[in-house]
Amino acid sequence: MKKYKFNRPWEGYAFLTPWILGFLLFTAIPMVLSLYFSFTQYDVVTSPKWIGLKNYIDLANDPRVHKSLQVTFTYVALGVPFQLIFALLLAAVFKNNIPGIRIYRAIYYLPSLFGGSVAVAILWRQLFNKEGAINQLLSLVGIEGKNWIASPDTALYTLILLLIWQFGSPMVIFLGGLKQISPDYYEAAEIDGASKVGTFFHITLPLLTPMVFFNIVMTIINAFQAFTPSYIISGGTGAPVDSTLFYTLYLYIKGFQHFSMGYASALAWVLLIIIAIITAIMFLLAQKWVYYDE
Repeated sequence: MKKYKFNRPWEGYAFLTPWILGFLLFTAIPMVLSLYFSFTQYDVVTSPKWIGLKNYIDLANDPRVHKSLQVTFTYVALGVPFQLIFALLLAAVFKNNIPGIRIYRAIYYLPSLFGGSVAVAILWRQLFNKEGAINQLLSLVGIEGKNWIASPDTALYTLILLLIWQFGSPMVIFLGGLKQISPDYYEAAEIDGASKVGTFFHITLPLLTPMVFFNIVMTIINAFQAFTPSYIISGGTGAPVDSTLFYTLYLYIKGFQHFSMGYASALAWVLLIIIAIITAIMFLLAQKWVYYDE
């Protein structure tokens, strides 16, 4: 067999050039500028004025930053576990090869395609308002409904439900992991007299931990960056009483409503640091519980 030798390395660089330019123009350079702006007073109209750590000090003392962090952490802490549990249960059901199962898999994946869209957020707002479909269903069983998105006690939970509803992507990943588990493990467990519950916790779940870990990391990162549901359902204010004020929404308010670009840049870098720390902790902890079948 002949071995072909490429003497034109410039062709490889030519193919890489569009990606490199895109990375520099749309990622690297904006990040560097954002870091610089975070140490300045910058309102788009006037030139940036260096103020050192003032934006970060103001941020640490800003009550709305504290509130937005509380709302965002609550959203992540409640929404992510329930979403992944629901996705895993459905993946276990859809693992079975029964007639029409592919159609059901496709249908249940659809929420992930549209869940973060403006249209779905508007629909969600209509479902949970005073005259929405949810209250109409409750009235059929004699329960008086309320304006779920106008109450500070329930508004955030409607957004958490929307996050849980977007279970399609982790479900597909779990399904792929379940399909990779060798039937030999289950046959051996059945011979040993293991129960279904015992089989799940001692065989299925340990072998599925790489997929669980991946889904946890990706879902948490995406949840921290959620913006559209909060913006649409609250009208871009975080109402009622800042109960739906996501951190990203407050960043948007400071940057594009108040035009405090320096302060907004500082908010963005704090969010990046928070996500990086949480991700690093998860990778460290993963060494203790993630099992890779070799």
